[in-house]
Amino acid sequence: MILAATRRLNPAPYLDLASLSFEIIALLIRHPYCHLLSMLQPSLSISETPSNYVAESTGSIRKHQRRFLDLPSTHFWLDAIKRRWRRERRRRKIGRAYDMALEIARVLPVKSRVLDIGCGNGFIAHHLSAMLNAKAIGIDLDARTEAAIDYRRFDGQQFPVPDQSVDAVLLCYVLHHAQDINILMQELRRVLSFGGQVIIYEDIPAVWWDRFVCWTHNLKWRKRTGPCKFRDEYEWRTLFNSAGFDVLNERQLSRCRNLTHPVRRRFYVLKQKRARIGYSD
Repeated sequence: MILAATRRLNPAPYLDLASLSFEIIALLIRHPYCHLLSMLQPSLSISETPSNYVAESTGSIRKHQRRFLDLPSTHFWLDAIKRRWRRERRRRKIGRAYDMALEIARVLPVKSRVLDIGCGNGFIAHHLSAMLNAKAIGIDLDARTEAAIDYRRFDGQQFPVPDQSVDAVLLCYVLHHAQDINILMQELRRVLSFGGQVIIYEDIPAVWWDRFVCWTHNLKWRKRTGPCKFRDEYEWRTLFNSAGFDVLNERQLSRCRNLTHPVRRRFYVLKQKRARIGYSD
């Protein structure tokens, strides 16, 4: 190793131990990772340090600390909190949509053609396309949606899909926004294939707290979609039957599904009657 370090091919000069030791020390001192040279230099003791130098260095350190703890650090923490809040909101949206899509997927066949009316962020249709290998289309009043789906803008009157082109229609907390429920039901019959199903989530105000929550919801949305119309179970069932649909399944949902909107909810699965009103099979 000594011979390799000194990079000499002839080992004869290193038989002298004194010259060998000095050669090794010189190599180590010149090595960039060796601190022997700094160790051999004279050091400056604390007592020899000028007092004005100590004061100047201490003051500069304090100024640097104040600058570091000032506005940049405050903005950093605020930005971090905002980013964290946005991530949590997105996770809640995606997670809530996943739970609903999982519930819907249990009543729909694989490879269904699904139309999500009032799809909002579009994550329910997005999850269903993965769960059922379904062709999911989302429509709403906005120009675009968040999820990567086949999204089409809705004019509020006619669904932008051909006749009898879908196997299932989703109405997730949408029906109470409809200004003309009869036109909407007519459009449902038009776009559904024979034997198609309609999946409905609806708010059902039962007690004063439910009515208060629905009232606040109406205040939020009436300028955009018009006044909301909430109905009870009997009214919805009567409306579905008169529109040409049979209620295959219905059940009550927990109020705690969305703690920001704690109202009683109901889940419906509808199927077209054998003789469709206004259309020949």
